[in-house]
Amino acid sequence: MEAAPLLEVNNIEVVYNDVILVLRGLSLKVPQGQIVALLGANGAGKSTTLKAISGLLKTEEGEVTRGEIRFACERIDGIDPHMIVRRGIFQVMEGRRIVADMTCLENLRLGAFTRTDNEVKSDIDRVYGYFPRLRERTGLAGYLSGGEQQMLAIGRALMARPKLILMDEPSMGLSPLLVKEVFAIIRRLNEELGITILLVEQNARMALSIASYAYVMEQGKVVLDGTAEALADNEDVKEFYLGGHGAERKSFKNLKSYKRRKRWL
Repeated sequence: MEAAPLLEVNNIEVVYNDVILVLRGLSLKVPQGQIVALLGANGAGKSTTLKAISGLLKTEEGEVTRGEIRFACERIDGIDPHMIVRRGIFQVMEGRRIVADMTCLENLRLGAFTRTDNEVKSDIDRVYGYFPRLRERTGLAGYLSGGEQQMLAIGRALMARPKLILMDEPSMGLSPLLVKEVFAIIRRLNEELGITILLVEQNARMALSIASYAYVMEQGKVVLDGTAEALADNEDVKEFYLGGHGAERKSFKNLKSYKRRKRWL
């Protein structure tokens, strides 16, 4: 029998302000110990998917109105965000969301706010092992470069000792060199610490280079999924997400050759 995935999102709908339907029967699975990428154009519903999993929809007047979300075989939709963190899920938000008027060290300690053990100091040293530049930055976090702030945001997530990290656009606003550095660290965290990662990323080429599986979203639904290798070789994915050279992206629904998946509908 196939093992149950660590995270399973089953046919969820998300509504904002009791009116705006954003997710329209979305389903996906994230196996233990893997990196899964979630791709799609702006407005497809990728960030909303992460917020539904981490319980943050309420902060934006949103709610899951249908379907269910299971983590480690237990249902988590509807419980408070701090309880979801305690269960082992931590979200690295789009735009970093570090506390600018706190130091790097204080930001890292903030990541461990749900913990009651006495090993916080050793975990801070472990974060510095992955991000040595943070050890050198003793001033306020608001003065860090964009790349250093992203490192701090990921380091803060590690302080919660997560089983699953939800990463929302980690390459946003970074130079190509820093993007490669950040993605190399994400791969290391997965390989060395065994942390499962659900990655939302506009840079589809980089995302597929480190992921084992990927989903493509449009208009609140998954319209295509497969191994990262298969999607990287898919001609439609190449046209829409891996090439284009600045050309306007089309939609999968306009392809005569594209057949919409049936199993989630």
